[in-house]
Amino acid sequence: MDLNLRNAILSNVSGNNTDQLKATIVEAIQSGEEKMLPGLGVLFELIWENADEAEKKEMLETLEQGVQQAAK
Repeated sequence: MDLNLRNAILSNVSGNNTDQLKATIVEAIQSGEEKMLPGLGVLFELIWENADEAEKKEMLETLEQGVQQAAK
């Protein structure tokens, strides 16, 4: 069986409004379940692909700070 995980995830959130998308992200993070990580990755991919260079720079700086804090 050939399952395209990316397409399945996008299909599950297509048509969602901002509140629903936020709820999906918050639930995935709060659950701490490993199975939610691919979905978050697909959503981040969409954010990244639709961001301009300034937004990407800001995301990378935020990510760097988060990684440094998590390592403490």
